[in-house]
Amino acid sequence: MKILMVAMNSIHFRRWTSQLEKSGHEIYWFDIKGAGGYVPSMDYVEQHSDWRLRIKKGRYFFKKVPFLKSFIEKDVAKAFEKYLKEVQPDLVHSFVLYMSCAPILEVMKKHSHIKWLYSAWGNDLYFYQNYPDYNKEIDAVLPHLDYMFADCVRDLELAKKLGFKGEILGSYPGGGGYHLDLINEPVKPVSERDIIFVKGYQGDKHRGLNVLKAIEKIEVTEPIHVFSASDELISYYRTSENLKGKDIVFYGKNNGLSHQEFCKLMNRSLLYIGNNLSDGMPNTMLEAICFGAFPIQSNPGGASAEIITNGKNGILIEDCEDIDFIADAIVKALADNEMLEMAFQENMQVRKRLDYEYIKERVLEKYRSIELTLQN
Repeated sequence: MKILMVAMNSIHFRRWTSQLEKSGHEIYWFDIKGAGGYVPSMDYVEQHSDWRLRIKKGRYFFKKVPFLKSFIEKDVAKAFEKYLKEVQPDLVHSFVLYMSCAPILEVMKKHSHIKWLYSAWGNDLYFYQNYPDYNKEIDAVLPHLDYMFADCVRDLELAKKLGFKGEILGSYPGGGGYHLDLINEPVKPVSERDIIFVKGYQGDKHRGLNVLKAIEKIEVTEPIHVFSASDELISYYRTSENLKGKDIVFYGKNNGLSHQEFCKLMNRSLLYIGNNLSDGMPNTMLEAICFGAFPIQSNPGGASAEIITNGKNGILIEDCEDIDFIADAIVKALADNEMLEMAFQENMQVRKRLDYEYIKERVLEKYRSIELTLQN
């Protein structure tokens, strides 16, 4: 089967697509951004990734000049339709609705004989459904899709309420499963874990600063490592004598950790704390479970509760702005070693269902089911 992927270049897209390597399918990629260049790690994919700019020499100068920008940039729909006709795929697979479905909707309506698969990630539906401009795109796109993946059951149910009439293929992590042998060391038992690992994103959908403020309020002797730390957290830390008295290490977004270093730290972590206003199934929470850290995780729309049973294999944060609750959750977890041990055992079972090969086998079955439908 010829599959034409439509997505921007991202780590989750590359990981998902890697499941299709040596699958027997012909894989093509239309980079919706159109100026990202060739990706060597995806050499098994026919890549159309540098189509946008008509004039490549000096293109960064031209992009800064508004009246020239529209001249040198090709229309997304026209470029996609040209490539669609060239490839003649059996299936188009778009990742993220507003990014990779809405811009090509009119083309797909013209070529409605080609099946269309959509993957919803993160905030794709849950967050943007409340914004009128995005909501129009959701209403326009969903009825024309034939198949759907999502990273949580919440968004599969939400899509049906918002107009999706196609076939649900299932809920799987947005980047596929996890390579559990990545760090080449066994998962450490609770007794050997010695740090608290915190996701430091702060922004319109992320509330890492509230975790730092919660830590400020309590007595913590464990070293605290904050990864992907936004500037707001570092600035706040510098103004707080209480925080400066604690053992805190920050890893910035741009000079942070390699993925292997990140996984090794997760394997040392007693607690992992992630706090977001909106999210799909949090990938970092799943990695925490894979490497044995006890997750304290926000639960927008109930997505995290699909994996975590509150008080059993983690603690759910129902209000990401409730600093006192987050502080109490940290204190409770650190004081209850029996809960940590029971959660560890439970999550070692969950871990098996997050393994790369386990997920890959099930995802490929879904692609095969589409292929069989097309053959009949």
